[in-house]
Amino acid sequence: MRRLILALLPLALLASSCSTTDYDLVSTASVPPRFDDKDPQDFGARNPHRHEVHGIDVSKWNGDIDWPAVKKSGVSFAFLKATEGTDRLDSRFAEYWRGARAAGVAHAPYHFYYFCSTADAQADWFIANVPKEAVQLPPVLDAEWNPVSPTCKLRPPPDEVRTALQRFMDRIEKHYGKRPIIYTTVDFHRDNLVGHFEAYPFWLRSVANHPENIYSARKWAFWQYTSTGVVPGISGNTDINVFAGSAKNWNSWMKTVSR
Repeated sequence: MRRLILALLPLALLASSCSTTDYDLVSTASVPPRFDDKDPQDFGARNPHRHEVHGIDVSKWNGDIDWPAVKKSGVSFAFLKATEGTDRLDSRFAEYWRGARAAGVAHAPYHFYYFCSTADAQADWFIANVPKEAVQLPPVLDAEWNPVSPTCKLRPPPDEVRTALQRFMDRIEKHYGKRPIIYTTVDFHRDNLVGHFEAYPFWLRSVANHPENIYSARKWAFWQYTSTGVVPGISGNTDINVFAGSAKNWNSWMKTVSR
């Protein structure tokens, strides 16, 4: 119960309050799915549908989005790709954040980090293209390896990675006044992040197992549990996520970070 109370504190404490054991929901494996899934996984008793607050993450590849239909389906939040590196702006970003805002879907932009550019250059690019009014929820740093990149497969040593990410997040937090969320994947987390950035909320990708089973000692705020979800208002596969806490936790956190 103590940890659930902590979830009501400001964002700086979110990472320590929202973890895989912070449920105030009924413990059952029989909760029906909130959304359809073209490739559903068996997560056992700790399946994501135990959570009350679900959301999506989208980029231009999701095409036209009917935001009122998305909202009506039960989507509470949306992470929207904004920028990548120092020269890529998602062509749907402006359309998406305005659509999400009009429909009442809480939203945040994310930046895909590119290890062949400096942290300052990437922060400059993000700030130049993401207006403050587009940042309702805290902005997101997408930190992962990109082995299929045609231009940059660089993998710096862990200390250089962490220094660069910290610099980027410091710049973003100073400009937008919100502590960033870190999105990451299993391999990138293992290589660079274990034991670091404890004061930041994490958004973890884990589409075949519960995050607690594959992320070493990492508490999380958001869990991306599928990339093959079916969401009304969006054609094609959609990434779906859950918030770690209850609906009450979510509403309290939203009031804090939306100021």
